[in-house]
Order: sequence, then C-alpha cells, then structure tokens
Amino acid sequence: MNTNPTTPLVARALVSTGAPGARTRPALRRHFSTVNSADAGMSTVEYAVGTIAAAAFGAVLYTVVSGDSIPDALGGIIEQALNTSV
Repeated sequence: MNTNPTTPLVARALVSTGAPGARTRPALRRHFSTVNSADAGMSTVEYAVGTIAAAAFGAVLYTVVSGDSIPDALGGIIEQALNTSV
C-alpha cells in the first residue's frame, strides 16, 4: 500500500480494504492531482486584483464626494426638503 500523504483518502481506503474498486485508484489519483494543480496560485492573484480594484474604486469615490458638486447637490436636496410646506 502506498502511504504517500498526497494520495487521495478515497483511493487509500479502497486499496487498504481490498475493495473491488481498487482498480479506480490510478484514475482517482489523476483526477485529484489535476484538480489540485490546476488552480495553483489563483487565490493570491484574485485577492491582489480585488484589492487593487477596491482601492481604485475608493479613490474614485473619494474624488467624486470631495468635489464641489456632491455637497452642493446634497445641500440643495436638504434645503428643498426643509422648505416644503406641509
């Protein structure tokens, strides 16, 4: 029996019990090695791109809000709401 820690647990269980499905061990190993190696490093890249996008969105939002047009528009809306007669 191969006790390599990278061998999938399902394949090791099939081989250790002498189950009739022991012939599927090479297929399972190929499947799991392909699944595990296909996304190597993807999460780090996704986090980096997400962080850069969030920082860029924050910079654009800060620029828009700190400009003169947004406070003037909000002030006009509040003044109009306060001056309405009920």
